[in-house]
Amino acid sequence: MVEYRIDRRSGVATYLQIVQQTRQALRLGLLEPGDKLPTAREVVEATAINPNTVLKAYRELEREGLVEARRGLGTFVRKSLGSAPADSPLRGELAEWTARARAAGLERDDVAALFGAVLEEQFAPVETHTTSTQGDSA
Repeated sequence: MVEYRIDRRSGVATYLQIVQQTRQALRLGLLEPGDKLPTAREVVEATAINPNTVLKAYRELEREGLVEARRGLGTFVRKSLGSAPADSPLRGELAEWTARARAAGLERDDVAALFGAVLEEQFAPVETHTTSTQGDSA
């Protein structure tokens, strides 16, 4: 079961943090189709947030087709995302890289910015340029 962690200083709306953490758990295979999400009451007890905030997050996840609410039973995962299991060897390599970055004196935000920049470079849309073999006629 996923355990939500709310960062009140992040500037990200609380319900969006729940949505993002659920998506991440789906991508990492920590949540799979059929798994039950914690009840709103459980999330409220663990995080001290408003129950309506949890319900708003769950409605957003339902709108995206990721979960479904079953009256009287709870909210269940409908589909998974991605293919990066939590036990992937790549995760270990990233953990080692992160530890080296931290040892080099980088702060969390520095690491996030560096990683984000590399992600943008590696996953940027490939631009195709075509050159005309015939001259332009004016």
